[in-house]
Amino acid sequence: MRNVLVLAVLAIASVTAHAQSDYPNKPVKMIVGFAAGGISDVLGRAVAAKMTTTIGQPVIVENKPGAGTTIAGDAVAKAAPDGYTIWLQDITSHAINASLYTKLPYDSVRDFTTVALVASTPLMLVVHPSTQAKSVKELAALLKANPGKYTYGSSGTGTILHLASELFNSREGLQVLHVPYKGSGPATQAILAGDVTYVFSTMPPAVSNAKAGKLRALAVTTPKRVSTAPEVPTMIEAGVPNFEIILYSGVLGPKGMDAAVVKKLNAEFAKVVATDEIKTVFQQLGADAISSSPESFHDMLEKEIAQLAPVVKASGARAD
Repeated sequence: MRNVLVLAVLAIASVTAHAQSDYPNKPVKMIVGFAAGGISDVLGRAVAAKMTTTIGQPVIVENKPGAGTTIAGDAVAKAAPDGYTIWLQDITSHAINASLYTKLPYDSVRDFTTVALVASTPLMLVVHPSTQAKSVKELAALLKANPGKYTYGSSGTGTILHLASELFNSREGLQVLHVPYKGSGPATQAILAGDVTYVFSTMPPAVSNAKAGKLRALAVTTPKRVSTAPEVPTMIEAGVPNFEIILYSGVLGPKGMDAAVVKKLNAEFAKVVATDEIKTVFQQLGADAISSSPESFHDMLEKEIAQLAPVVKASGARAD
């Protein structure tokens, strides 16, 4: 009986090892937790299309929007850890959700396998051209002199656009009214119409409208200036110390993925984002192509969760 059991175990191990060495031998599903057309979706589809040519199997994007990406997160956490279901996630949203929701159907770190970072994107602080302020310090002075008179827009309560504004307000001691919209698109329309005083915007609409003279760009939230708008200072250069917010996009899988599969996926993503084709697509979106080891990505995720938790708490935002 013992010999039979040993043989059975060896047979299973042999099949598993073969499956791992043969990975991928069928299509890979890449889940995106946002609706089609958003920056995460566009990034995901560009990467998926390129990766399809490098791994020899289709990489199919499946959109699962809703509940601040927690619907997508729950689906991935419950998927088989075989490498055929992966999640291209806005890691900043994932880190925010760990504090924003009192009850999640998964643990934001333990229930996932970190695979690779692929992109980083700043936010851009913009005002309507009719606003008197022509710099961050002038904006802060205007808001401080008129507590409760001015407004800022966001893509919704608890989103990174909301939290960036709350961080700015707390650092500068400002009292500004929050006007949440149902997405970054409506928030952009609001600032274009002059309905709100300022917005920390995602890059594509901010850059295009600033270059067209429809908005005034005051600063970006990365520690260094960005290539798509080199004339715009960072928040730190503009006089707000230690102000750094970066939207990271990365690939997660269910917990328990085989190390060999993770290593192969990590190498493939690094190869794809290093191509001129993907770098060009990312640059058009105001994003930088990046790569990382699974281990450093894991460390960064834990750091992001810890860093954003007090910002979420200070904002008073709750999602449930």
